[in-house]
Amino acid sequence: RRQKEIMDATEHSAEEELAEMWKWVKISAVVATPVCILSIIKDVLFVPHAHRQEGPLPDYMSIQVKEFPWECETCALFDLECWKKCRAEQAAEGA
Repeated sequence: RRQKEIMDATEHSAEEELAEMWKWVKISAVVATPVCILSIIKDVLFVPHAHRQEGPLPDYMSIQVKEFPWECETCALFDLECWKKCRAEQAAEGA
């Protein structure tokens, strides 16, 4: 009921509403495009991306609540050094 009152009180035609919508689409594009470009430039040029340091992890980063469900329970899936060491130990135990 209130919606109908608001619609009746509005004096805009569909063409005016469409023109107003496209005006705001264009304003949004004009504002958003430079902001996005400048954000990308800032990230590429001024923000260094960090890589993981080489060497063993500190003790607090290697806390493990339960074992992994594969043959080397203490090795993370892509920790190749740990996998080599584990398999060497398993081969030494089996021999």
